[in-house]
Amino acid sequence: MPKDRHPAGAVRRGLRVVADTRGRSNGHHHTNALPALKKAEIVLHGRPVAYRSGGSGPLLVLIHGITSCSATWDRVLPKLARRYTVLAPDLMGHGHSDKLRGDYSVGAHANAIRDLLDELGYSAASFVGHSLGGGVALQFAYQYPSRVDRLVLVAPGGFGHEVTLLLRAASLPGSGPVLALATWRPVVQAGTLLTQTLGRVGVHGNTDLEEVGRAYALLADRDSRRAFIHTLRSVVDYEGQRVSALGRLRTAQRIPALIVWGENDRVVPARQGKNVHELVPHIQLKVFKHAGHFPHRDDPTRFVRVVHEFLARGAVERRGRAAVGA
Repeated sequence: MPKDRHPAGAVRRGLRVVADTRGRSNGHHHTNALPALKKAEIVLHGRPVAYRSGGSGPLLVLIHGITSCSATWDRVLPKLARRYTVLAPDLMGHGHSDKLRGDYSVGAHANAIRDLLDELGYSAASFVGHSLGGGVALQFAYQYPSRVDRLVLVAPGGFGHEVTLLLRAASLPGSGPVLALATWRPVVQAGTLLTQTLGRVGVHGNTDLEEVGRAYALLADRDSRRAFIHTLRSVVDYEGQRVSALGRLRTAQRIPALIVWGENDRVVPARQGKNVHELVPHIQLKVFKHAGHFPHRDDPTRFVRVVHEFLARGAVERRGRAAVGA
């Protein structure tokens, strides 16, 4: 199937285009204008999957983490879309994708990404995965190595045992009613009001706290909460991370990989990335100072630059191999 077009038989609903007006003034187009991105929905095996896409060039798939959605990439997608065709899905159980009971394991998410690429007509891509999404990207590379050009793993799961106490506690039996109480709408609204009030007087939390607050708001929805618990328990228990990707790193060592981590990550410690870099030196490592679990949001400009430099080396290497083979 051609990789530069959508198959005519794909089913889509609720398509809407979201134009980014930065770089435009008084209706005149400037060279620094950012590409427009669209939000769309496709039905896979009877289940709706939402995604954002735009840009042109080699395909770059961005996979978000747990309790998050494709919106986590909103600070980097427009700039990446200048050089790449970006595709950022909402994983099953997240965002605007389906949240019915089902398999929310890492392998199931990887298969869903494969099905999405098939339906959209893409045979291969480079992948950026954050947190749980990093584990999904690694699993995808393990299952379908011929479909992966390069990997960027952002504070990924699966590189060690440690994980924040909040996630370990949420994985415990009986956590559902507790989460329901914690995300009860008046509680969420009170927290939002407090954050807004502090912001007005110049007191701001860091990105990690902001993302935790957004996650709590999303979990106020019963179906989202149930999908979160199923997803979480597939990778975390009361002792920590229960799924390890370490044994598969050498299997996928033919795929160039870059790890990006925030030095101040309190969700998954950055030393896990340093340990993997020492274990498999060909995997590159970039640690962002003053960033936490969301380096792509803490320092989006540097993140885009680092990702582009890494992917551009792959393009140079492919051209070199083609020249030698000519």
